[in-house]
Amino acid sequence: MESITTIPDQMFYLIILIIVAVVLLIIVFQWRKVAESRNSISILEKEIELKKMSMVEKDIESKRLMDNPIPLPQEQQDSLSAIRQSTTEVRSNVGYLHSEINERLARLEAETELKKLEKMLKEIEAKEKKLKKMDK
Repeated sequence: MESITTIPDQMFYLIILIIVAVVLLIIVFQWRKVAESRNSISILEKEIELKKMSMVEKDIESKRLMDNPIPLPQEQQDSLSAIRQSTTEVRSNVGYLHSEINERLARLEAETELKKLEKMLKEIEAKEKKLKKMDK
């Protein structure tokens, strides 16, 4: 009889041992995932910091270049000033054309609205005449 009771006891301990092993495996895998996530987050943070530093360096370099303009020969300076002048003229023409288009559109809308209102007024007057004839 003793051998019959010891088998279930051994089976019980074996099942407990298997459950504990599975739980430990799950805990280890989860701990590993958390550690990998932390590592990837810290790597991303460092990449962001490097990008920020790179952007600041580029900004400082561009400001330095703008503060210390490279002396150009007179012909290149004249060419640049001609380009700037033509750019200014083109921008002023663009501004004028935008203004003209906006004004014409506003006038067209106003004329269209006026015609609609005049038409509605005529229709109302015609209906009023019709109603007055009916009342008499």
